[in-house]
Amino acid sequence: MAYILAVTWTAKAGHESEVREILREMRAASNQEPGCLTYEVHVDPDNACQFFIYEVYQDAAGLEAHQETVHFKELVLEQAIPLLEFRERKYYAYI
Repeated sequence: MAYILAVTWTAKAGHESEVREILREMRAASNQEPGCLTYEVHVDPDNACQFFIYEVYQDAAGLEAHQETVHFKELVLEQAIPLLEFRERKYYAYI
């Protein structure tokens, strides 16, 4: 069963361009993962600091594998999170 992760990030003021570039890199790398069905990044047209990430994995193991990748650890954990003032993750499943 597919595993869906909906993520909201708010970049700290002045860091939105850096976060945008990190997310572009994450999208490119994540969409190459065998367990990732889609990894899409969106920005609020009225607030350049507000991002929405929509991720779909084949199953929970696909998400776990994603979180163990070098690009996740370097781009998200090391680079992006320090630039965020807010991060929320919600898990969903198809019905």
